[in-house]
Amino acid sequence: MTFNIKHAESLSRGELLLRTIFGVIYIYLPHGFLLIFVSLWGAILGFISWWVILFTGRYPQSFFEYQVGLLRWTTRVRARQFNLTDGYPAFGIGSKDEAITIDVEYPASLSRGLLLLRAFFGWLYVGIPHGFCLFFIAMAAFLANFIGFWVILFTGKLPEGIHNFVVGFFRWSTRVNLYLTNMTDTYPPFSLD
Repeated sequence: MTFNIKHAESLSRGELLLRTIFGVIYIYLPHGFLLIFVSLWGAILGFISWWVILFTGRYPQSFFEYQVGLLRWTTRVRARQFNLTDGYPAFGIGSKDEAITIDVEYPASLSRGLLLLRAFFGWLYVGIPHGFCLFFIAMAAFLANFIGFWVILFTGKLPEGIHNFVVGFFRWSTRVNLYLTNMTDTYPPFSLD
């Protein structure tokens, strides 16, 4: 998986304030409303994919591309929510963003044994250890976002360390999500890299 959000040399203070004050109205409500239905369809496709993988050992490629497009869309919105980049996030699964790179390699085959293991015990060997770590990292990411807001407001720049930490949090949680949704058989490492 390739996951990167380019560090911006400078960020707009005006956009920062606009996102903070009115972002719920003009970004998160319209995107969130549409993402509810798009995510619901993604969940249905994920359920169907589970059965297809169980019988064929392959993730249907069109379903896989849909899920990757959904991941890109949610990341575009989250990147604005955490003030990692400026601009309005594009709507749609097929849309692109110059600042955000997400590529997930389509697996030629997937293990049926791991599929069943994840279904019955994924909560135990993935959910609990990664969830525990990601809980504390998420709290730190929200704190970093709060600090980053004030730094951007006064300097017009997000420190690269804060940027890399928040992107690392997104990267880690994305790897866990890909594993638990049967899009890869590679166990997610405990790493921000």
